[in-house]
Amino acid sequence: MNRIKQVLYEQDLTQTWLATKLGKSYNMVNSYVQNRRQPSLDVLYEIASILKVDVRELLESNKADTK
Repeated sequence: MNRIKQVLYEQDLTQTWLATKLGKSYNMVNSYVQNRRQPSLDVLYEIASILKVDVRELLESNKADTK
């Protein structure tokens, strides 16, 4: 799972804007945002660069809470 949707929201950016910056279709970016499809590592790093965030901010941890 990724956090692209949350980061776009936090930065007040749209999926259309990201699609244009990536050179990908809106439908492809929407599938990333809705977690129907995961971007390749190369694309994930490109998204992080465009959004000016560390790539780790785009990923959700799979670790279970140990509390």
